[in-house]
Amino acid sequence: MRKEEYLIPRKFNILYADPPWKYERNKVQGAAENHYPTMSIEQLCALDVEKITDENCTLFLWSTFPFLPEALRLIKAWGFTYKTTAFVWLKQNRKNKDWFFGLGFWTRGNAEICLLATKGKPQRKSAKVSQLIISPIDKHSKKPDIVREKIVELMGDLPRIELFARQTTPGWEVFGNEVKSSITLSEKEENYAVCNNSKGFIPHKE
Repeated sequence: MRKEEYLIPRKFNILYADPPWKYERNKVQGAAENHYPTMSIEQLCALDVEKITDENCTLFLWSTFPFLPEALRLIKAWGFTYKTTAFVWLKQNRKNKDWFFGLGFWTRGNAEICLLATKGKPQRKSAKVSQLIISPIDKHSKKPDIVREKIVELMGDLPRIELFARQTTPGWEVFGNEVKSSITLSEKEENYAVCNNSKGFIPHKE
């Protein structure tokens, strides 16, 4: 990640992350690497995310279904407790709005999920936010913009940051190698132990 000086000294109540997962299968991994640099689960776990989180914080973390074990490892390494699936994105084709079907070693993949995990005792502000998102696919791996709006509606207008961001958004601080980062994140050695103690398998991408 790009090294920037700290511009935002405060801690955040909302973390929104779409990690650049590194897949085991060469063909799938090669396709991802054509669009952005990927990171291993160990590299992701090692990021010292705890230093930017408030004592009451909610994490929204994108994952594919095959990568669920690794997503749960990452949640634990970052100091959060898994609660539920915040959002399920059902993908449509861009042109005709029919259902999009990706690859799959079992069933053909269509949906992606955004997990919700907490630290401390964050409070929900709205009971009207739906889990379901139906939206066309965009450029490689880009998630629907409406997700950010739903997060703010659910949790309130709190200090928030998007990790591994690919764009800047009003009201959000950002961290990633495709944007001018608001913060730096160093490695925390203790996170390696947490990650390895909850070690699962490196799954195949659908």
